Amino acid sequence: MNRSTLKMPSWLPIDPYILALIGTVAVAALLPASGGAAHVASGVSTGAVALLFFLYGARLSTREALDGFKNWRLHLTVLGCTFVAFPLLGLAARFLVPFLLTPQLYNGLLFLCLVPSTIQSSIAFTSIARGNVPAAIVAGSFSSLAGIVITPLLAAGLLGGGSVGFSTDSLIQILLQLLAPFVAGQLVRRWISGFMGRHKKVLKFVDRGSILLVVYTAFSEGMVAGIWHQVTVVRLLELLAVEAVILAVMLAFTWQGARRLGFGRDDRIAIQFAGSKKSLTSGLPMASVLFGPQASLAVLPLMLFHQMQLMVCAVIAKRRSRDAEAREPEQHTLVVGGSARAATEPETSRAGG
Repeated sequence: MNRSTLKMPSWLPIDPYILALIGTVAVAALLPASGGAAHVASGVSTGAVALLFFLYGARLSTREALDGFKNWRLHLTVLGCTFVAFPLLGLAARFLVPFLLTPQLYNGLLFLCLVPSTIQSSIAFTSIARGNVPAAIVAGSFSSLAGIVITPLLAAGLLGGGSVGFSTDSLIQILLQLLAPFVAGQLVRRWISGFMGRHKKVLKFVDRGSILLVVYTAFSEGMVAGIWHQVTVVRLLELLAVEAVILAVMLAFTWQGARRLGFGRDDRIAIQFAGSKKSLTSGLPMASVLFGPQASLAVLPLMLFHQMQLMVCAVIAKRRSRDAEAREPEQHTLVVGGSARAATEPETSRAGG
């Protein structure tokens, strides 16, 4: 086995990207952008997010997406988990204010429950667990697209006029910043897909760098506005506990609910990973538009949930993969002399036995 490639130690549960996010927050706390620099940072981050969604549109095969829509029951199930079940849990958490959550953290928690599903991690975990990868691709992509419209509308209805600066202008701004670049990417995909395939590593840095810019801008605004004195270590621990409960409920709900609806194992895996996750990529730009200076507190629950879901789903995906490996030999088990023996040779070689 070739071990020359540097890899993250398997015992280290923190994604390097999360470390980069934490570092970005630290930089924003020590060196926040203010004045003219804040305007420049905001403009650059807006352009970076537009580029990010342009690349998403250019990556997604239109033909693959149209083929994936044939499994409409699965995609409706994922959308129901993302935009119905999750928001209901978020509304139920309102009873925890002010005992476990401050009103500001609760608004962030509820916003977390409204954002769309992830794309990359849903695909990756579904692949590791040997589930229906094409379905995960389409489910995550469709959820992200639908969320561009659904999430702001849900935020306006559930968070209230005073918590979110929602207006027709903010919706148009979100559509222009996220949906328009995605459509543009789809339109030019046939001409640039080869270039993107040859430069995957560079484009990966563009993806992640765009989000880091949004994080820096949002947390800089929070530091300048002086809102971080509202958060204590105890409140953060309580927030983590609440999020752990929400994640556990959704993981169980997506798995058992998909079983009740009659989905097979591969589809259930795609539903569980696409239906239990929330997208940092989509949520951060929306929060910066909807919450303004309060965006740093609004995205804090989403950032914490993002790391938690990666850690927990990585464990589940590996377990599902082992379950699949264990089932494969069982399909070739032969009964010989009244006892079951696993077949290690082709069945034809045992025909005379």
